[in-house]
Amino acid sequence: MCTGSIRQGGGALEDIVSLTPIGEPRQKITVATLREKKLQHEPITCLTAYDYASGRLVDEASIDVILVGDSLAMTMLGYENTLSVTVDEMLHHTRAVRRGVKHGLLVGDMPYGSYHLGADEAVRNAARFVKEAGAEVVKIEGGEKRADLIRRIIDAEIPVAAHIGLTPQSVNMMGGYKVQGKSLSDIEQLMRDAVALDRAGVACIYLEGIPREVAAMITAEVSTPTIGIGAGPECDGQVLVFHDILNLTFGDPAKFVRRYGDAAALITHAAQSFRADVVSHQYPSDKESYHLSKDTRAALETVLERKRALRR
Repeated sequence: MCTGSIRQGGGALEDIVSLTPIGEPRQKITVATLREKKLQHEPITCLTAYDYASGRLVDEASIDVILVGDSLAMTMLGYENTLSVTVDEMLHHTRAVRRGVKHGLLVGDMPYGSYHLGADEAVRNAARFVKEAGAEVVKIEGGEKRADLIRRIIDAEIPVAAHIGLTPQSVNMMGGYKVQGKSLSDIEQLMRDAVALDRAGVACIYLEGIPREVAAMITAEVSTPTIGIGAGPECDGQVLVFHDILNLTFGDPAKFVRRYGDAAALITHAAQSFRADVVSHQYPSDKESYHLSKDTRAALETVLERKRALRR
């Protein structure tokens, strides 16, 4: 099947998804940019993306950080949770997003099992995200207990984003997707986690599914930028899942999700309209069809007439 290869001028997908830049030319977002934004109290924006088109559109919308999250296991591959997605699958999607992102900071999510079996394997897998997929930062779940491992990866010149609170790769240990940090002992552990990660030198800390008050305490305590999802407005930045903000997930949204569009309705309507046009012979029209030149058409008619004469 051909998509977008037969167009005037040979245009392909990139010719039809691009948005017109607004304002001044954008500067490349780096790890240093995130720290500067925290110091200047400028909110950091982050969205997930999983392929070329979504990566390019999110980047051209001036989002600071583009996260190729292991949530693609559910949003793109239809798995029940994030545990099944492999390193190779994550690299495949990260490469696609990389080709669409020019200005934002690209973060690749290291999937379950890719850093759990030892530091050497973790460094090798992290290096694959950088060398093979073009990631600029790798994300790892876990707090205090991951600090030494994170230092090993940073020693290999690979920036690391940390992730604490509700960590989806620990869903079986947590007994489901539940808000974390609700008791005093849990709050104390989250604070220890954040401080340990801060001292390890992570690029940012994702705070997921924790009370607003706890996220505010962590954000004030550490020099590392915090990016929240279901963690209240006091974080240094916010992240949401691309499919969530566009109503492309099948199920009830989490409390923290705000939907900014209804792509599901748009896609369904477009598909239904296409089907109706095909069934009613309204698509394609003559204007949407290619034609022979006048000379070729006349020559073809001569050939066909000869064939008809032979059959008589």
